[in-house]
Amino acid sequence: MNEDATMGKMLSCDKVMRQLWDYLDEELTPERMSAIAAHLSGCNRCFPQYDFERAFLRAVRSVREENPPPAQQRERVMAALRANGLP
Repeated sequence: MNEDATMGKMLSCDKVMRQLWDYLDEELTPERMSAIAAHLSGCNRCFPQYDFERAFLRAVRSVREENPPPAQQRERVMAALRANGLP
């Protein structure tokens, strides 16, 4: 278990911001998800950024669902990612 979660310490804003996208994508351990949720619920500095990024992801998902990209466009994006060393 993570030291921050087990010790009951509040995560720093820097730690939360570095993991915010992973948190939004639910790619963290349950303990880390809980620790970040606790931080966001009480942090006036971090919550607005979280709220903005969450709304941004919702908007992107909505557009993607309404207008899926053509397969050719998807392949160009994937090729560009691979060319930059991303899986």
